[in-house]
Amino acid sequence: MLKRLLPFVLFVCLSCHLAAQVQPIVIETDHTALVLTVGGNQRLLQSYLGRKLVAGAYPGGGREAYLTAGMDNQFEPALRMVHNDGNASLELKYVSHSVVKNGDVSETSVLLKDPVYPVEVTLHYAAFGASDVIKSWAVIQHREKRPVMMTQYASSLLHFNADAYWLTQFHGDWAREVNIVEEPLTNGIKTIESKLGTRTNFYQTQAFLLSLNGKSTETAGELIAGTLAWTGNFQYTFEVDQRNGLRMRSGINPFASEYYAAPGEIFTTPAFIFTWTDQGKGQASRNLHRWARSYGVLDGKERRLTLLNNWEATHTSFDEHRLVELFDEGKKLGVDLFLLDDGWFGNSFPRNDDKAGLGDWQEDKKKLPSGLGYLVKEAAAKGIQFGIWLEPEMVNPKSDLYRQHPDWILKLPNREEHYGRNQLVLDLVNPQVQDFVFNIVNDMMTKNPGIAFIKWDCNRSMTNAYSPYLKEKQSHLYIDYTRGLYKVMERIRIKYPHLPIMLCAGGGGRTDYGALKYFTEFWPSDNTDGLERVFIQWGYSYFFPSNTISAHVTSMGKQQSLKFRTDVAMMGKLGYDIRVNNFTPVELAFSREAVKTYQRISDVVWQGDLYRLVSPYDEPRAVLMYVSGDRKRAILYNYLLQTRRKDIFGRVKLEGLDPQKKYRLREINLLPDTKSAQPDNDKVLTGEYLMQVGLNLAPGRITPLSSNIFELTEE
Repeated sequence: MLKRLLPFVLFVCLSCHLAAQVQPIVIETDHTALVLTVGGNQRLLQSYLGRKLVAGAYPGGGREAYLTAGMDNQFEPALRMVHNDGNASLELKYVSHSVVKNGDVSETSVLLKDPVYPVEVTLHYAAFGASDVIKSWAVIQHREKRPVMMTQYASSLLHFNADAYWLTQFHGDWAREVNIVEEPLTNGIKTIESKLGTRTNFYQTQAFLLSLNGKSTETAGELIAGTLAWTGNFQYTFEVDQRNGLRMRSGINPFASEYYAAPGEIFTTPAFIFTWTDQGKGQASRNLHRWARSYGVLDGKERRLTLLNNWEATHTSFDEHRLVELFDEGKKLGVDLFLLDDGWFGNSFPRNDDKAGLGDWQEDKKKLPSGLGYLVKEAAAKGIQFGIWLEPEMVNPKSDLYRQHPDWILKLPNREEHYGRNQLVLDLVNPQVQDFVFNIVNDMMTKNPGIAFIKWDCNRSMTNAYSPYLKEKQSHLYIDYTRGLYKVMERIRIKYPHLPIMLCAGGGGRTDYGALKYFTEFWPSDNTDGLERVFIQWGYSYFFPSNTISAHVTSMGKQQSLKFRTDVAMMGKLGYDIRVNNFTPVELAFSREAVKTYQRISDVVWQGDLYRLVSPYDEPRAVLMYVSGDRKRAILYNYLLQTRRKDIFGRVKLEGLDPQKKYRLREINLLPDTKSAQPDNDKVLTGEYLMQVGLNLAPGRITPLSSNIFELTEE
């Protein structure tokens, strides 16, 4: 008996000895700490997540940091794997960890292994000091003789212990994106997910706020803000157990996506990006914005282009002479760039509506007999740059591409084709299709190197979800499609590293940091009504900096003044999609000056810290401001929305200023020959006064759908 027990006793003693030898693994930003420890059974535990402790005395114990299926875990696993022998159990034990520091970024890697099967998982945690953001992801690998099946493969698993949990989620539909819903979590599982394949944010935005011990406000409360860097199907689960503990799991949605990992294959999950704070939702947003501008968005600290789009002026009915005339309208406005939208391509099947042409990316010889090069040249002659719209992942049945390559298209065998917007999705899993999509961009840029901007659209989700290329591995489709998109974008960025490209998917169908490392901005919604955009842009502002949120002045919402629509667009990345020649002289003068004003203040708007002061979800108005990093300048936006009575609004206390500084307050972006009604206009006020006493932003008569922009400058 003693001989039989000896190996077990020795293993237990070695395990306890190893656990005792491993010091806590502390993952720290400037203000936050995530602490992992090794338990007596060698399993990795999450022991702490919260405010960084100066003394560094963090608690031990905790819950398993990356739960597996098939052993003693009775809750949702982070990883479930079926081995070659049919065994669906997995145990991960600590082996080692390492830390690599590079400036402000510290990356911790923790290696875990199964003691029985040749499986290893490395958990990665990148901590970004100044922005208080942590990225976590997993790398999974095995060395069994044949592929193993994975049915769960989370990016991250976090544990929380609080008296109560409040979840803020963002949901919507086409033209009504990112509606905010806040609700308490109760026992059981709450899931936020997408199964759409492409355009995956169509119904649910893959970002959330999780408040602990009660609702957070903009300025107070403990919470995390999280989002997944993945442009495909995603899933978050929030599981509250019988003891009121919460497990928050994030990653690729495993729906219809059992993954058969080959021996030696490295499976890397997308990164879960989160920030913890006890200073409220506003601080969480500022953390994410600072991180995004430095690490998450392509050229996040560089200048953005203001543009004029032709869509509203022409739709698909135009020729090159009409476009050249529109260049003059862009020049009148003073914008940087003219963007040619849908309808410029196709010959066998001209793109005169949305029923034909996708896939045939050659200039329509009737509309553009001189080609794109002529338009680039003419735009330059007018003093503006030229950009173009593409939807390279899609195909219309009425196209040469569809007839020549039916094997390049996602469609189910033995079923009728199902169309979305009269189109189908190309099989981006196929390397030949990846080459085709890359060459659309590369050939166009090679022939027309003066093209300065691309709008990359994706106007339908995946149905007909079957890849001819994958054959028997159809469960890999949703994952490998997204990987195929990234492979294309990697190739484009190697050759064209700084070409501005807007991410679009029928509006806000793609808004994620998996894609934004390749793109400079995104299109939040096809709804450009000024009143609706206040809410839409407000929602996106929780996770994305303003220089990524494209906002155009259009004629949608004609009941609103041009000034109101312009002021709303100026809280994001300003652009225009409107008939400039229909402007009155006053409107044209106002708009020309608005572009100049925006270009002057854009450094504060794009790079400043955002403070949301009054929410349109709480009152019939919205107030927010951007403050420069040195706190010498600020831009304040005030929007009065539809009201049912003559509300007398209280004073609004500003935030983010230096209480010791003096600021001159000036209303800007006024209509010609109009004076400000703000009683404090052009006065010098202290930061302390502005933050403690505040301003009356609605003096006198209140006019629904009116707005103001104020500039504060240190004196």
